[in-house]
Parts: sequence; C-alpha cells; structure tokens
Amino acid sequence: MVPALYRLARFLMRVWFQLYFRLETFGVEHVPAEGGCILAGNHVSFLDPPLLGVKVKRLLRYMARASLFRFKWFGWALLHIGCVPLDRAKGDVHALKLALRTAKEGGALVLFPEGTRSPDGALHAPKPGVGFLVAKAGVPVVPVYIDGSYKAYPKGAKWMRPAKIRVFYGPPVLPAEYAEYGASKEAYGRIADLIMSRIAALAPRRRGDAEAGALARD
Repeated sequence: MVPALYRLARFLMRVWFQLYFRLETFGVEHVPAEGGCILAGNHVSFLDPPLLGVKVKRLLRYMARASLFRFKWFGWALLHIGCVPLDRAKGDVHALKLALRTAKEGGALVLFPEGTRSPDGALHAPKPGVGFLVAKAGVPVVPVYIDGSYKAYPKGAKWMRPAKIRVFYGPPVLPAEYAEYGASKEAYGRIADLIMSRIAALAPRRRGDAEAGALARD
C-alpha cells in the first residue's frame, strides 16, 4: 500500500518537474508493477531521487544519508515516504539488511551506485558494495539515466535553473545475467560494473537522442 503522504509528495513533485523542468520520461514501463526489484540510476544532483520516482506508480524505498534525518520535520517526512537512513561513514549494516529485506520481500529499492553526487556531471565508478547488495537481493535491476539534472542543479549550486530534464528507464538486468559471476569480491565488482554499463548505455549523448529513447522504450 502506498502511503497517502508519499502519493501527495509524488504528485506535487511531478507537477513541479513538468512545469519548471519540462520533464519527460521514457521506458517507465520497464519498472515491474510488483515484486522485488532495484532501480539503479546515475547521480549528479539533489533532484535525482524524486526525479527517478515521480512517474513510477508503486512505492519506492530510498537509501538516504543519515545526516538528512537530523532535521526533525524533514527527517519525519523522509521516514514516512519510505527512506532508509544510511550512515556511509560507518558502513551501516542495519540499513543494508533493511534494504535487502525490502527487495527480497517484494519491495522496490532505489540505489545510486556511485554513492554520491558526481562533481562534474560525468559517470563515475560504482561503489563495490552495490554489487554485493544486488547479488544478495537476487532481483531484477532497472537501470535509469537522468539527463539534464546536472545543468538544472549541480553539486555546489545555490539556485535551480529551468533546464530540460529527461529520465530514461532501460530493460531490467535479470538475476540470471549476474548470477553467473558467482559470489566473490571480484564478482561483486563485476556486477556493479555491469549495472553501471547499463546505466551508461541509456545516456542520450552516447547513443544519440532517438536511439536512447528507443532503447528505453523497448
């Protein structure tokens, strides 16, 4: 069941994104309507988490850095829209276990494999723990590429600009594709790299706008 506060926040964010950033989404039908899954996207802006989810009709659970929960009302709101606090400095075992349980019990989990916002808008290497989490969850992983959010609100910017934003969802990476890598530190690294390669393949600047859009729709 999707909480009322989550539905309201999603609606308001969708309206704002469409009016201010002329938001377009492609391939959102690739997100499974039910069952455990992971959505993995590139990360260049604070706008990315809501951008990734405003057109997805099911409840998404986000992993957010623990410091965001220090602000009383904001922290309360984050918890009530499904966010999981993660202490990146300490390596939060509890949060990772909760994330795994979310996916294994049929929920949809959002991850940003790079771990933090890109300082230059380019894709960077994924964190090795992402491959471990994906391997242990054993669920489809939907790659997502967000285009335009870096221009709209890059790291360090004080104000948002009304830049055009597009979100591309690709076909899921199925468990059978990454299970063959095995269960070792090297295997987890290869899985993380596989996920990042699928995210990169959706970038319109790499494939051409028409081709990227077609890939997201297929």
